[in-house]
Amino acid sequence: MMDKFVGSMALLRMLSGCAEIIAAIWMLKLNQVDKALAVNSALAFVGPCILVLTTGIGLAGMADRLSWDKIGLIGCGVALLLFGILKK
Repeated sequence: MMDKFVGSMALLRMLSGCAEIIAAIWMLKLNQVDKALAVNSALAFVGPCILVLTTGIGLAGMADRLSWDKIGLIGCGVALLLFGILKK
């Protein structure tokens, strides 16, 4: 029997992958750099959201085995990753 947290995390990643493929096909169909860049920019928002959601689900699944200190450290790590990725 599959763990519900692992299943949820995997489903989010599959949806994210499908969004990537759909965006790539859409870019090819649009065949214009400015429009493809707009699609890419919109997609750049999806990645960090999926990261936060899957991490949150994973932490919820492990909450009974982690101390609040460790959960806080993981949260800080995710925040730093997002800061590094999104800061321009």
